[in-house]
Amino acid sequence: MSKDIKIYALSTCVHCKNAKKYLDECGVKYNCTFVDKLEGDERRETIEEVKGHNPAVSFPTIVIGDSVVVGFNKDKIDKALED
Repeated sequence: MSKDIKIYALSTCVHCKNAKKYLDECGVKYNCTFVDKLEGDERRETIEEVKGHNPAVSFPTIVIGDSVVVGFNKDKIDKALED
């Protein structure tokens, strides 16, 4: 069973780093977008994507299949990976 996993993160965010490290430890593959490193249209479009999942646009925003985990929360990440 594999789900599409996408992390919207900031390169300077300790919670984002911890979330990525945790997913690495879980052995799951994911795509990570550092929103603060994007520019112009790509940045605007990505922020709109994040808003669609997390209207507060806070980081990390982790999309696991149909679930969205806002912030670094191991319990919520585990639950989303299991569902």
